[in-house]
Amino acid sequence: MPRTAIVPAKNLNKQAKIKPMTAQIRAEAHPSRGPCLMAVLRMAGLRPTRQRLALAELLFSGPHRHVNAEQLHSEAETAGVSVSLATIYNSLHQFRQAGLLREISVDASRSYFDTDTTDHHHFFVEDEQRIEDIPTDSIRIAGIPDAPEGMAVTHVDVIVRVKKVS
Repeated sequence: MPRTAIVPAKNLNKQAKIKPMTAQIRAEAHPSRGPCLMAVLRMAGLRPTRQRLALAELLFSGPHRHVNAEQLHSEAETAGVSVSLATIYNSLHQFRQAGLLREISVDASRSYFDTDTTDHHHFFVEDEQRIEDIPTDSIRIAGIPDAPEGMAVTHVDVIVRVKKVS
């Protein structure tokens, strides 16, 4: 599935869909800090508030990873960032809608957010409540049914649940 560019903030309107980031823009988001993250948030149609910038720094300052809201809240507290858990949830969902994160729902009450927005699948390590990437070429998917009329398949998420054997 080809990636599309972000809709610049000046072109957003209520009907505009926020498009996923291109690989080039995504790659440029990691190396530098403040000004680059500010630009990435603006390009995604998000106002770069102090809290969003701090959370973006925590999320995108290293390699790709999987995090849930509680983990990010704990990291924010450790880093001295004053932010409520509700703001964390709101920001994670805004980042997802803007194409900066990918949401992985492991059950009805638990979601993780992946900083790698490319198409790939996951292991869910049940004993540790942890997500791990599955190499892209490890899974082949066949027999996907046609989407209902008026709809299109956007992607397929595979979560393989694993646990340690005794």
